[in-house]
Amino acid sequence: MSEDSVRAAFERQARACTALGSPFTARLCRMAAARLDTSGAVFRTILAWPGDASGGSDALPLRFAGALHALVLSDRDEQLKAAYPQHAVADDALWTAIAAATSRHAPFILDRLTSAPQTNEIRRAAVLLPGFLTIAARFGLPLDVLEIGASAGLNLQWDRYHYRLGGSEWGDLASAVHLAPDWQGPNPPLADVRVRHRLGCDLNPLDPTSPDDRLRLMSYVWADQRDRMDRLTAALAIAAPAPPTVERADALSWLPRVLARPAEGAVRVLYHSIAWQYLPPDDQAEGETIIAEAGSRATPEAPLARLAMEADGAAIRLQIWPGGEHQDLGRADFHGRWVKWKGWS
Repeated sequence: MSEDSVRAAFERQARACTALGSPFTARLCRMAAARLDTSGAVFRTILAWPGDASGGSDALPLRFAGALHALVLSDRDEQLKAAYPQHAVADDALWTAIAAATSRHAPFILDRLTSAPQTNEIRRAAVLLPGFLTIAARFGLPLDVLEIGASAGLNLQWDRYHYRLGGSEWGDLASAVHLAPDWQGPNPPLADVRVRHRLGCDLNPLDPTSPDDRLRLMSYVWADQRDRMDRLTAALAIAAPAPPTVERADALSWLPRVLARPAEGAVRVLYHSIAWQYLPPDDQAEGETIIAEAGSRATPEAPLARLAMEADGAAIRLQIWPGGEHQDLGRADFHGRWVKWKGWS
């Protein structure tokens, strides 16, 4: 990839961070786009990136931002920490601290650059919940939930949070995680939901009880978004005593196994949020075939549902079997800050 393409990837990420409410990360990315040079191993590696640095592929700017944030959160670099939120410093001072950190901690940063960013955005649970409620109200059965790209499994425990969705409330009022997105549209259906079984898969599952894995998750939260870090901390604490099971597997090897037989007496709900889009087109097509075949085996006593929140305008989509009917339920912000709900008609 050319240097110009790498710089353009940082500029695009800056615009995305601005739109998603992180002026600090936007500033960092814009500075990198303008100031990266060949003065050290980290900068040279970034500018000579062999793959696609853009957010829809390798997400190189987020790898870099996450590596720096990890140094701050772990107190490994006091100079860098002093230039990060909640401190106000000029651009030159911030870039001097960043450049010095890339020199002092080059092996750590270079290692982090080899790994894709890994997040577990808790607010997406508030986008998914109205879909789960729709499914539960429609079928009147317990749910067996299966999540693709589950990371640390924090959105597998969505029923352990409290929600305010428009004029409705749902969930555990005593939960340490309270989610209340800006809501437009009718209230979602209210239903009693019992999760009978929960399971996820991820290429690199993270353990909520592991200090290193918690640091990795926290580092990819943007440094000026304290509310997101507080929610993540609370969700990790809820998960730690009994973490949901997340198997190390890719979607194409996992789906045939978990969808092999209908789940009698429950709705099996396959779901994913900002995960499917990262599969190559051929893998997406194969995955669609696997899911459709499982749908063809669904019965009224063992239905199948697929709930998705993906990057097509962050559409919320639901498909149910038997029958395969599908509808757009609404749209949402990528981080779950707002939901425009239509519901199942």
